[in-house]
Amino acid sequence: MIIIDRIEGTVAILEIGEALIEVPASLLPAGAQEGDPLVLSPASGDGLVTPGLQETVERVERLRASDPGDMDIDI
Repeated sequence: MIIIDRIEGTVAILEIGEALIEVPASLLPAGAQEGDPLVLSPASGDGLVTPGLQETVERVERLRASDPGDMDIDI
């Protein structure tokens, strides 16, 4: 699940599992606020997924896959 942890100016901090990632706040849906859950579906083909967002999602997935569960991952 992805939760909007906080919005700091033009940057949104998203909580994905136990990881926090920064994305441009402009990528959030209109009216999104801190604490809101987000659903990300990069394969939807709706044109809302930017290359930067896709790269971020893939990066988090790679980090998760390499985490044996006993280490902290700083992004």
